[in-house]
Amino acid sequence: MGADCCDHSTLPDSHRGNPAFRRVLWAVLAINAVMFAVEIGAGLAAGSAALQADALDFLGDAANYAISLFVVGMPLRYRAMAALAKGTTMGLFGLWVIATVLWHAAHGTLPSAFTMGAVGFAALAANAAAFGLLWAYRGGDANMRSAWKLSKPPQAADIGATNAPKSTPVGIWRMA
Repeated sequence: MGADCCDHSTLPDSHRGNPAFRRVLWAVLAINAVMFAVEIGAGLAAGSAALQADALDFLGDAANYAISLFVVGMPLRYRAMAALAKGTTMGLFGLWVIATVLWHAAHGTLPSAFTMGAVGFAALAANAAAFGLLWAYRGGDANMRSAWKLSKPPQAADIGATNAPKSTPVGIWRMA
């Protein structure tokens, strides 16, 4: 019975070891790594928890794409375990983001609106590029689907970051 559950090595997998998918993963890995560096620097300089959180998301995405590159040619079991590890890591990143936001709220820090808006637009463009590159690979196993799903949600957050500067003068960010 265990073989019926977990041994899918005989099932066809059209994307397993696909060189085009590997090239796309390298491209989105590079996009995410560069945006991590840009956003972590800008987030620290601007005192923006939102940019720091988005930078952490870019770091997580870059790590997830690296894991995907590592396991793309492996059997389904290893690719599924990699997808589970990626999900767990993203959950831990989420806990860090919550802690950072609580710290900023407790200390009443106010981020730089201009920096948030400018970097938010750059992040939106980077995520849109990754989304476009991964479009053709939105099917497949859990590992490929997780790579595809990583490219979708950040765009909504980036739109929020570009609009956040409009609310800063009103005092929404000020917690003191």
